[in-house]
Amino acid sequence: MSSAVSSAHAVPATPEAGASPVLSASGIVKSYRSGPLPWRTRRVLNGADVTLNKGEVVGLVGENGSGKTTLMKILIGALAADAGAVARPDQVGYCPQEPVVYPRLTCNEHFELFGRAYGMRAGHERACRQEIYETLGFERYASVRADQLSGGTLSKLNLGLALLPDPDLLLLDEPYAGFDWDTYTKFWGLVEQRRSRGRAFLVISHFVVDEERFDRILEIREGRTYPR
Repeated sequence: MSSAVSSAHAVPATPEAGASPVLSASGIVKSYRSGPLPWRTRRVLNGADVTLNKGEVVGLVGENGSGKTTLMKILIGALAADAGAVARPDQVGYCPQEPVVYPRLTCNEHFELFGRAYGMRAGHERACRQEIYETLGFERYASVRADQLSGGTLSKLNLGLALLPDPDLLLLDEPYAGFDWDTYTKFWGLVEQRRSRGRAFLVISHFVVDEERFDRILEIREGRTYPR
């Protein structure tokens, strides 16, 4: 993560009368150095905007290199923007495209570690963990180390860690990559269950198969977001 001071900042989302956004991002700009010369840059995001309300499921699509993952990392606070503003809750569930796990820890140990990081009580963490195991169908791997899991089971663990504290906002980058059809349908059942409790989802997908599952779809083109 860059340590440079940026004009993009995260502030707590403030409730207003009526439906207030769970996530609000405006004017997000991000450039990367292009080549060895420091003054040559490539602008990836050029004023992108994203707003999510309670209970919304929003898809984020775009061509490879369009800036989807860059925008997601800025929304979660893992990457500093060059300009813009982000308002989000204090606790956000984040499922990165590439699982970030500890190879020598088991699935159970991952949940215990993340539960402590989220500030969850041990009993509550175990109950939430069990629900995730049962919903995604990988309880039999509870005592298996991450470096011994198949790609599909690793994706389940990656998603499960984001779901663990049942946060108001979930940012998911290609969350069902590697899932079989049964797990894919279970994933959407889980999304429907949580959105009924007011949880909001932003889901990056390389391509959208089931558009009816989303309330809205945003497409990134030339560094900006447009309704699709």
